[in-house]
Amino acid sequence: MNNKNVALLNALGLLGITFVLLMASVLQVVLNELPCPLCLLQRLGFMLVMFGFMLNVVYGPQQRHYGILIIGALFGAATALRQVSLHVIPGTPGFGSPVFGIHYYTWAFILFSLTIVGVAVLQLLWNKDWNNNDYKMNRFGKFVCLVAIFAVVVNVVSTFIECGPYQCPDNPVTYWLFN
Repeated sequence: MNNKNVALLNALGLLGITFVLLMASVLQVVLNELPCPLCLLQRLGFMLVMFGFMLNVVYGPQQRHYGILIIGALFGAATALRQVSLHVIPGTPGFGSPVFGIHYYTWAFILFSLTIVGVAVLQLLWNKDWNNNDYKMNRFGKFVCLVAIFAVVVNVVSTFIECGPYQCPDNPVTYWLFN
């Protein structure tokens, strides 16, 4: 696998995680489902994963960038697993609407786990030539980075609108700014 293919995989990984974060924001607005504190922590995990991918897209693939990505995915997976454990008892209602019969936090755990496995496979295929100095970000990479930055800004702003400068409520029902 050459440097260009790895760069494309990182850009596609960044685009995929960005899509997940944007869909969380869209569903929040369309279905009026405010994210709970654990949901917000999972979004933070997705942002850390996006940061690792973005570093690879901007500067070229490096093992330490994948390390940041894995730490973010582990954080997100642990947070999602915590939320799954809160709702796994029969008769306990889930939080938020299910997508294809699976709640958001379960999807988050699946996606974080797949990210860890995918990065582990890339690490197994690691080629020392990937660290060459002739790497240059292409237009697609720039576009994906801009979309990712937009998704992060949308989530930061929506979190402030929801919680303000205070601790977010455990079961949010209204936006702080509109209250």
